[in-house]
Amino acid sequence: MDESEIPPPAKRVFPPLYVSTGDASIDRLAFFHVLERLKTQKRTGWIPNAESISDHMYRMAVLAMCTSDTALDVSKCVMMAIVHDLAEAQVGDITPREGISKQEKQRLEAEAMHNFVHDMLHDSPAALRIKALWNEYEEGETDEAKFVKDLDRLEMALQAREYEMAHALDLQPFFDSSLPHLRHPEVKRWGENLAQTRSRSR
Repeated sequence: MDESEIPPPAKRVFPPLYVSTGDASIDRLAFFHVLERLKTQKRTGWIPNAESISDHMYRMAVLAMCTSDTALDVSKCVMMAIVHDLAEAQVGDITPREGISKQEKQRLEAEAMHNFVHDMLHDSPAALRIKALWNEYEEGETDEAKFVKDLDRLEMALQAREYEMAHALDLQPFFDSSLPHLRHPEVKRWGENLAQTRSRSR
């Protein structure tokens, strides 16, 4: 299977943005419930009934804990991995095949984060920490953001390999779009290990 064989997705319908009640405790609880969408919304572009968005972020967080790079702020990396796709609780996992431009995707995700941070969490210190981590990842300038982006790519390749083995598929395009772009030396080595084991078993 390659990307051309995946049926085009149905036109995406976004849920309405949350309207604050003005009561911080009620709005905070609403945010806690919105997080449940990350557990139930599936990642797209693969097979039917793929892994959830939170599945993806959880493994990234554990991968971050496995690094031996003492120059990185590992705690920050773990938190960044957990929040980097948080906006997808509102907009879902948008792929290029849906015809939504990169700029529009960025606008929708920024709008979702503002809704979470401002309307649900009332710009609390915790909310601002979440937003700062999300912004840092999106900007991709710090060592931690670059490392977590590499984990995002590696996690996709790991998942692709697992789908290949479970469903007798060939998902080469997903390896081509991830492993060659790894930059952090340790994550690059993990990717090479994956590619080698995949090559030996084919």
